[in-house]
Amino acid sequence: MEGLFFLLLITFSITTTALPDKPGSGQINSNSVLVALLDSHYTELAELVEKALLLQTLEEAVGKHNITIFAPRNDALEKNLDPEFKSFLLQPKNLKSLQSLLMFHILPKRITSPHQFSSAVVSHRTLSNDHLHFTNGKVNSAVITKPDDLTRPDGVIHGIERLLIPRSVQEDFNRRRSLRSIAAVLPEGAPEVDPRTHRLKKKPVPVPAGAPPVLPVYDAMSPGPSLAPAPAPGPGGPRHHFNGEAQVKDFIHTLLHYGGYNEMADILVNLTSLATEIGRLVSEGYVLTVLAPNDEAMAKLTTDQLSEPGAPEQIVYYHIIPEYQTEESMYNSVRRFGKVRYDSLRFPHKVEAQEADGSVKFGHGDGSAYLFDPDIYTDGRISVQGIDGVLFPEEKTPVEKKTAAPVVKKTTKPRRGKLMEVACTMLGSQFPTCQ
Repeated sequence: MEGLFFLLLITFSITTTALPDKPGSGQINSNSVLVALLDSHYTELAELVEKALLLQTLEEAVGKHNITIFAPRNDALEKNLDPEFKSFLLQPKNLKSLQSLLMFHILPKRITSPHQFSSAVVSHRTLSNDHLHFTNGKVNSAVITKPDDLTRPDGVIHGIERLLIPRSVQEDFNRRRSLRSIAAVLPEGAPEVDPRTHRLKKKPVPVPAGAPPVLPVYDAMSPGPSLAPAPAPGPGGPRHHFNGEAQVKDFIHTLLHYGGYNEMADILVNLTSLATEIGRLVSEGYVLTVLAPNDEAMAKLTTDQLSEPGAPEQIVYYHIIPEYQTEESMYNSVRRFGKVRYDSLRFPHKVEAQEADGSVKFGHGDGSAYLFDPDIYTDGRISVQGIDGVLFPEEKTPVEKKTAAPVVKKTTKPRRGKLMEVACTMLGSQFPTCQ
């Protein structure tokens, strides 16, 4: 009896060890379809899945049910894809579009070729909640070149000739490309401001939509200890041409998602009201370039540098250039002109840039910073460039004035004129003044 019990115990242990993980446990078997995808010849698709941060989502999906992946061949993503569209997908701010595009290629069920790819039109819902249509060996008009290319217990991969693009991603790309999402509204009459008096002129002049503001950016900034007088009315009137608040939220969200710039985002949103002020400036038609120090650089700031009233605002002001600059435009400028001095919102201090080691270097000496993460965010109105240091204005050393020596006045005897001397010589004592 004891021997039978011992045999049953050993059998139960072996059976339990051999059982696969429960669905939803989060552990992926080495024989999983996801591992097959990452190790397959579909390297371009696998790389996009990793960049889109979808591995955890797909692991959870595989834990619940089988999946079917339609994988475009590599040359379809390398050569046949529009470079502008590929650049759009790889920008951090368009992560949701990239995720939707990849989920559009995955079905939450197992579909094999023998009974699905017939002449009848069949539709199946994807992980992106869109639908794929199958007919005559095609999926959404793309030929299925390698049915059942990779088969695993939890899914199957079919090779297709090209990338499948959902309508939502195509529309988002078109909006970004044409800048419709930030396009100007119909122009309305806006008052013309005299820059000298900061007062409205009597005759209002229509301002074209998207035209540069009349006043310099310093006059539109919120009044502070170092800014006076109060800002003049903006050129947009009650209706703004641009949605600056939405654009600022977009670029701050991009900073957080990009990683390594949480401190800068925290200063803009929580420690100061600069995010609101930047949004208002963009709404009024101004363009800005933000030089964002990364978290490692911000951690080097001392307590003394941040303890003074208004110090965070002054630091950020010095990192905002009232121009729209990209990595390419700044690098071309420093390559052509050597050193370039950009205005900053911390008037009258300027940010000096120069070419160094094939990149753009800002500042002077130990307080310099390199362009570290270029073009983190660019939308035509706001440009965010990551740098690896915190910049401070160059302090001018006072020049010692030399004290002038005291002036000693010399008294001289009154001297007679030359004509008088000649007269006295000729006339002698006969001339009264010669005596």
